[in-house]
Amino acid sequence: MRFQGRCYRGHDPAWSFSPISGDGASSTGGRFNRIGEPTLYLALDAITALSECTQGFSNRMQPLTLCEYDIDCEDIADLRTSASRKKHKVKLEDLQCGWLTYRYGADDAPSWLVADGLRDDGFAGILVPSFAPSAEKDHHNLILWQWGPDLPHQVNVYDPSGRLPENQLSWPAKGK
Repeated sequence: MRFQGRCYRGHDPAWSFSPISGDGASSTGGRFNRIGEPTLYLALDAITALSECTQGFSNRMQPLTLCEYDIDCEDIADLRTSASRKKHKVKLEDLQCGWLTYRYGADDAPSWLVADGLRDDGFAGILVPSFAPSAEKDHHNLILWQWGPDLPHQVNVYDPSGRLPENQLSWPAKGK
């Protein structure tokens, strides 16, 4: 399917100069990517983005830079409903597995295997329910493995005033 719309993401302010890189997920791994695999995790609404960053506010909230994105991406597998998961031969329990446990173990997380299979089938990303602890039924995420500034996998951060820094050195010094 083609996804066109707005998405949101909360960033560590120190890395907000690179809002579409996928490097953070690459360095730490995530539910749908192993370490070393750049992946862009986005939420379909701002509240879900905050929930994802704080894992349902189970901890105190660290400072975040919340960004909005304009998305126009082809080749998206919609896994938000049981019917759509059945179409793609994906089980909900594989999507919501405890992936972090697998990251520290020797086996592949079931969610990584789902991502591998869909990428091999030519999908650029997936729409999935949010698995943050406080997620409601209508909280969803868009996860991308292929994206850039141009179609057919277009992602652009909305920053018309140029408020995002250009690099880590372009932040004002503390106390000034």
